[in-house]
Amino acid sequence: MDYQNKKGKYYINQRPEMLEFFPKNAKTVLDVGCGQGTFVKQIKDMYHTETWGIEYMRSHGEQAEKVLDKVFIGECEKFIDDLPNDYFDVIYFNDVMEHLIDPYMVLDKMKKKLTKNGQIISSLPNIRYHNVLKMFILNKEWKYEESGVMDHTHLRFFTKKSIKRMYENLGFKIITHKGINKTKSLKPYIYNLFLLFTAPDIFYVQYATVVEK
Repeated sequence: MDYQNKKGKYYINQRPEMLEFFPKNAKTVLDVGCGQGTFVKQIKDMYHTETWGIEYMRSHGEQAEKVLDKVFIGECEKFIDDLPNDYFDVIYFNDVMEHLIDPYMVLDKMKKKLTKNGQIISSLPNIRYHNVLKMFILNKEWKYEESGVMDHTHLRFFTKKSIKRMYENLGFKIITHKGINKTKSLKPYIYNLFLLFTAPDIFYVQYATVVEK
């Protein structure tokens, strides 16, 4: 997978829309796919958490090491067994699972790393986003792009329903499951006229999900 050519902001995104899901009493946090640590350092600074990260790209992981308490650099699957059990109050996956060969296995193993009331918080791109649906249905095309829902480094694709099913099949309890980064375009309203208003999910680029074990 070619992560070398990703633009800089890919690794320093602050993701304010994901901060709202953070449980304020959490003390230990792991950010899988932490980039340079920009997002989770906000949590560390605000709530004085012990904050760990896992980052695939070495150059960005080395930057994260400067601001986080502990960082593993490489494929996340290689480090799961090295993480302490019953330790993390929060594990973040911000647009990471779509890059994994087997996100189901990763989530199942990460369950053991959570404290009793610990939460996994994830953001996943929505393959039913209106621009993507248009490409499939009207343009009869499947075209990868540099970034976004059809990012060329994505190995897995998700919908609102499939995200929910994935977590439930793994035995997680869903606390929150909602669309984020809603489009400002009027096109989804027009499409919903033809779909009898049965497709509210096409407004959202991603879905944010909070689960407990």
